[in-house]
Amino acid sequence: MSRSADRPGPAGPLRGVRVIELAGLGPAPFGAMLLADLGADVIRVDRPEGRAAGNPLDHRHDLLARGRRSVALDLKRPAARDAVLRLVDGADVLIEGFRPGVTERLGLGPDVCLERNPRLVYGRMTGWGQHGPLASRAGHDINYIALAGGLDPIGHRNGPPVIPLNLVGDFGGGGMLLAFGVVAALLRARETGKGQVVDASIVDGTALLTTILHGLRAQGSWVDRRESNLLDGGAHFYAVYECADGKYLSVGAIEPQFYHRLLDLLGLADDPEFLAGHTDRAHWPKLRKRLADVFISRPRQYWLDLLGGTDTCVAPVLSIGEAVQHPHNRARGTFVDVAGIVQPAPAPRFSEDQPTAPQPPPRPGEHGRAILAEIGLTEEEIERALATGDRGASG
Repeated sequence: MSRSADRPGPAGPLRGVRVIELAGLGPAPFGAMLLADLGADVIRVDRPEGRAAGNPLDHRHDLLARGRRSVALDLKRPAARDAVLRLVDGADVLIEGFRPGVTERLGLGPDVCLERNPRLVYGRMTGWGQHGPLASRAGHDINYIALAGGLDPIGHRNGPPVIPLNLVGDFGGGGMLLAFGVVAALLRARETGKGQVVDASIVDGTALLTTILHGLRAQGSWVDRRESNLLDGGAHFYAVYECADGKYLSVGAIEPQFYHRLLDLLGLADDPEFLAGHTDRAHWPKLRKRLADVFISRPRQYWLDLLGGTDTCVAPVLSIGEAVQHPHNRARGTFVDVAGIVQPAPAPRFSEDQPTAPQPPPRPGEHGRAILAEIGLTEEEIERALATGDRGASG
């Protein structure tokens, strides 16, 4: 893996790693953001029109694009394609999130890129994967997690599954696993001098996230019915409860010491039903109703004052805005203000190479001329590479 301390990029453990990102939507930009957050120099190849189709955000609020430099290129033009290949020559990683075969048709597929740069890690992010009966089909997060078994277990027993935003598929099973695979392949390339293709599929990644459920199912501790299991809200001691003011409290008192402390503070320590109900599933539905009646009797702050400072595994269910203001998150700097927009800080934390706060998302094409000059293109070549029917922003 080629590394250079002279390459641009913020501080972090990936400083010196150069990534070429062919701009897309959702999971691939999230994976690239993770690499940029940790110090990689990520060059985003944007579309000349500025935004990928389907992106509802203007560039100032497209936080998944933070920390990048951007060049806007029409990849259907030979001069633009050649410019990308010149970028590939000096890169460690290329990331793309198109349907299978798209980059091959553009002349930017893995065979072409790896022939030019044998050390390159070529990261591919798709929903269904690079092969299989559904590989060429359109789809979105909800479809991928449905097929992987990640949607059905979430929700109430007598209702439909509840959509977990796009956190489980696009980001957890998609972009996060893409970034992990890219870093693993980078380590291998540094050892062997040989790059490879990383085939990251949201279906595969979501299935991986359900590994513990398969283990529970194999030993007979999981049934395929919502709100019937330890971690799906079936257990009264692992559930969300509404309080008198309409706010919610999360309770996760799984271990016996936490469960008994919870019962003690709620005045239920000597209740035989609750004592038996920690291990006997037959009691769970009734005890869930009893606890619901307890928590609905007082506002959330009452319960936080009673339980919040104890080992009862209780925490408030906060909105996005409330989470930003919580004292614990403020103390750790979990959220940062970047150019007036509050957003999650880079994670995880490092003792030696702590990443700096990310830079705002770039205007598409903002750094185009500088990037192309940096790889040795002449002014004439830069003009040809940036040319489009509607030139747009070119830096």
